[in-house]
Amino acid sequence: MKERVLLAESAGFCMGVSLALGKLDQAIKNKINQNIFTYGPIIHNPQVLEYYSNKGVRIIDDCLKPRSGDMVIIRAHGVPLLVEEQLRKRNIEILDATCPKVKKAQLLIQKNSYLSDCLLIYGEQDHPEVKGLLSYAGCPAYLFENTKEFRELTLMPTGRYCLVSQTTQDRQEFLSIARELKKKLEKDIIILDTICDATKDRQSETIEIAGKVECMFVVGGRNSGNTRRLYQVARKYCPSCLHIETRDEIDPEKVAGCSKVGLTAGASTPNETIQSIHQYLMQIMSRKSPSA
Repeated sequence: MKERVLLAESAGFCMGVSLALGKLDQAIKNKINQNIFTYGPIIHNPQVLEYYSNKGVRIIDDCLKPRSGDMVIIRAHGVPLLVEEQLRKRNIEILDATCPKVKKAQLLIQKNSYLSDCLLIYGEQDHPEVKGLLSYAGCPAYLFENTKEFRELTLMPTGRYCLVSQTTQDRQEFLSIARELKKKLEKDIIILDTICDATKDRQSETIEIAGKVECMFVVGGRNSGNTRRLYQVARKYCPSCLHIETRDEIDPEKVAGCSKVGLTAGASTPNETIQSIHQYLMQIMSRKSPSA
């Protein structure tokens, strides 16, 4: 029987998420009469957050909440510079779990924005990573979420610009914007390709699978920026694409009508969730006759 459920090898936790959760797990293991907080959700996945909430980890968005001796873990998305500075002024233990790729983007912005008249950031306005990236800008900054918004910006042809991206954005759209920007300006621009390799690989594999199936499932938190981006990418190649968080959202009748389905997941989706959905899809597809 031909494989009927195509599972992306890149689905699931990326390096940054694994490192952040590893630090949190170690902190929980070592704590002695110590409150543990994360500044903002450690990652964007409701099932993972519920797991850590049951272990006593609390989420805060106020620097004054922790008391002396408490531990605050900086989330994988990072935090604005001012927030980090305020936290470090207090008598609390700070554990930085910022994804290394995000930290690299922050430092690249800090270095290169001072050489520019304006920083252009391709990212989501309300995303915590973007709020952190903006705080490292040493010049005025414009944020845009897509090509349409980019084209609406008023740019001076003789200006010195620096283009950067949120680490989980659509790579193809970023490259297209970079090409368009080069044509508009008289001076050379600084282009910082800060989209992480895991995002690039995940999107490429998703495109490949989506082009082969009749129905595509993208698994991950609905508040997860990288999962939403993956869904948007997949939908371009497989119109029958669904963004789900759990197997309960799958309609067996819809799947049973397909000869082949695809499955991928965002960078903050636990492996057990992915495997549970994969096995469920396999069960549904196995009910079809070999000639179906």
